[in-house]
Amino acid sequence: MRIGIGYDVHAFVEGRPLVLGGVTIPYEYGLAGHSDADVLAHALMDAILGAAREGDIGKLFPDTDERFRGISSMVLLERVAAHVRDLGWVIEDADCVISLEQPRVSPYREQMRETLARHLGATTEQVGIKATTTEGLGFTGRQEGVAAWAVALLAPA
Repeated sequence: MRIGIGYDVHAFVEGRPLVLGGVTIPYEYGLAGHSDADVLAHALMDAILGAAREGDIGKLFPDTDERFRGISSMVLLERVAAHVRDLGWVIEDADCVISLEQPRVSPYREQMRETLARHLGATTEQVGIKATTTEGLGFTGRQEGVAAWAVALLAPA
C-alpha cells in the first residue's frame, strides 16, 4: 500500500464562482486559478498522484496548456483516478481538510464527499472532509484565500 499527501492554496478573487470539492458554494468571491481553482480537489489529486509516485497535477495538467483553462476539477479528478487505475492501483481511502474563515462549508460537506467520491469511482465512505479556521491567523485568517490538505491511500489492484 502507498500513502500520498497533497496541499494547495488559492487566493480569493471577485467575479468567479467558489467551487470546493466539486460543489459551487454561494459566496461573494471565488478562487483564482487556471482551472476552476477547486483547491480541495487539487490537494486530493496531488495526494493520489503522490501515492502513485506520479508527481503532481502540474505535471499532468500544466497551467501553460490552454486546454485546461477554466476546466472543471472534477474532469481532472476523473482523469487522475483513471490514470492511477491504469497503473494498477485502487484508491482505498482519502481524507481532506479545508482551511478558511468564510464561508462556512459544513452545510456542503456531505455533498462535497458524494461529488468527490463519484468522480473518483469510490464510495462516500472512502472520502472524508473536514473544515477548520485559523482563528484569524495567516492568509486564510485574513480571508485572503483557502488552503487544503489531503491524504490518499492506494492499494495494488
